[in-house]
Amino acid sequence: MRTTLHRPGRSRTTALAASLATAGLVLAACGDGGGEETPSEEGEGSEAGASGTITMGFLPSWTDGLSMAYLLENQLEQIGYEVEMETLTEAAPLYTGLANGDVDVYPSAWPEVTHADYMEEYGDRIEDLGAYYDNAVLTIAVPEYVDIDSMAELADNADRFGDRIVGIEPGAGLTGVTQDSMMPAYGLEDWELVTSSTAAMLSELQSAVEDEEDIVVTLWRPFWAYSEFPMKDLEDPEGAMGDPEALHFLGTEGFAEEFPEAAEWIGQVKLTDEQYGSLEDMVVNEYGEGNEAEAVEAWLEANPDVLPELPAAR
Repeated sequence: MRTTLHRPGRSRTTALAASLATAGLVLAACGDGGGEETPSEEGEGSEAGASGTITMGFLPSWTDGLSMAYLLENQLEQIGYEVEMETLTEAAPLYTGLANGDVDVYPSAWPEVTHADYMEEYGDRIEDLGAYYDNAVLTIAVPEYVDIDSMAELADNADRFGDRIVGIEPGAGLTGVTQDSMMPAYGLEDWELVTSSTAAMLSELQSAVEDEEDIVVTLWRPFWAYSEFPMKDLEDPEGAMGDPEALHFLGTEGFAEEFPEAAEWIGQVKLTDEQYGSLEDMVVNEYGEGNEAEAVEAWLEANPDVLPELPAAR
């Protein structure tokens, strides 16, 4: 199982939420206004259209964000912006960094349902730059060889699954929905929701599939795991996992004013299931870790008319 990492020297990993809230942390794209009288050498985003540095914040293990971050990097650099990658391990510090201006763009957010709590807390300091995909869903899934089809059947088959659901990061919106909504709705209060990381979940899923063992995992669509493993979503008659939602580009407050050309272009990006699926599959599976930029270039070559036209670079 591949674990998505980043090219050395092109990204910095932030492990603690507190680091983004530290007063002394100021990234290149997010000055506090102190440079208004003396523009930087590379220029500031402004109404005059000057380029600048845009910091992209995402979780590498959440491969929708990984794929879209590298797609935006490719395109925004062609316009003339410099793009810095800021990788994190949890959603909470990402939203904190976005609200504080330490991160400029979250390239694949789930603000309508999955991350609604974060938006309630930070939304007044975040700009919605547009949605690129409109049918994202949270799921509870089992391998196709498991002979149950509904979440309502889990309680009666507890012994088969060891009274456990294998989840992802404890701070993920998917984790909260599973624990607070799905498990009570289907009488699974005594079950354990195992949380650690997306990579750990995928590793355990891979082992179970190889041995054809019973396992229940938290998943979501769109996600490349569906092309890697023979999975099926369990029916959700109670609607406990929530409605489908759109995947959005979110910017820090003032982003569109500081980077108007980037904001206008980002807001026009729309991908279908097939287009998004081919992008993620190419980034994660065909090219793999360390080759994300090359994967995006290959995808763009194969899909030359999918993205909106770029404004002229300076």
